[in-house]
Amino acid sequence: MTSRSHPLIQRLAAGRAQRIGFYGTSLTAAGAWVPQLITVLTERFPGLVTTFNGAESGMHSRWGVENLDTRVLAHAPDVVFIEFSVNDACARFGITVAEARANLENMIDRIRGQNPACEMILQVMNPVLDRPAGHDGHRPHLVAYQESYRAVARERGFLCIDHMPAWTELLNRDEAQFRAWVPDGLHPQAEGYQRSVLPEVRSALGV
Repeated sequence: MTSRSHPLIQRLAAGRAQRIGFYGTSLTAAGAWVPQLITVLTERFPGLVTTFNGAESGMHSRWGVENLDTRVLAHAPDVVFIEFSVNDACARFGITVAEARANLENMIDRIRGQNPACEMILQVMNPVLDRPAGHDGHRPHLVAYQESYRAVARERGFLCIDHMPAWTELLNRDEAQFRAWVPDGLHPQAEGYQRSVLPEVRSALGV
């Protein structure tokens, strides 16, 4: 692996076993990108990758803070992928941008408290369509919640895999294709993850 590969990939290439965790919303709990990525890593580095998925559909960072011990820390990870911004932005949960960021920092600090070398990989996921005011999935300020993930990553030197540019470009260029891959306006199906999300993750990791 080249020096441009993420440290996770460099460690695996050096023969060091890694325990990788995934934590977030339904986009991680049920997102096909997770098993797709696990397949890539286990095929490339057989016998070195152990994974767990502590994410939960319909949840947010307040839940993430409350369940971190059992869902993440109990597994003693070397790397954790985190995404909660899409549900933190859901108006019905009443989570402010400031609280969402504080919750993210809380999770990071506790994971790093257990293992100071644990790699944190933050993710900004896809646009959300067809949730207008009055809908229980209304997310009027999604952009601000997503930006807090980018800001934390910049300030703390973490990798942030930002899927919004590719998804937004597709939406603007070919809305019919976007809707075919994200049929309910929120949850990509397997082909959408395979064609859009997985390549972004692989590129960011350098694998």
